[in-house]
Amino acid sequence: MEQPNQSYINSLSGGDDAFKQKLIDIIKKEYPEEKQVYFDNFKANNFKLAADNVHKLKHKISILGLEKGYEVAVAYENNLLNGTTDLKDQFETILKSITDYLEDI
Repeated sequence: MEQPNQSYINSLSGGDDAFKQKLIDIIKKEYPEEKQVYFDNFKANNFKLAADNVHKLKHKISILGLEKGYEVAVAYENNLLNGTTDLKDQFETILKSITDYLEDI
């Protein structure tokens, strides 16, 4: 399974450590809130709003270098919009790996 990384963040920052840290800080602040809103909407069976949450989260998935995870998020977002929860477990495994990674950096 692919692991979150800072490759894309490093390329964006161009060696500017202050900018890199600012990006990481933004992700660390926004990610837990966005993840919780997703879980709340999913639990309420509001799949349209959950799909919107997945849409927001997939950008963070991409920024953290998870190319396959991004593809899963795109497909899962479409599934939710179509009323199906296929790929839920895979998506939530990706969220868990990001949560663990952000706690360690």
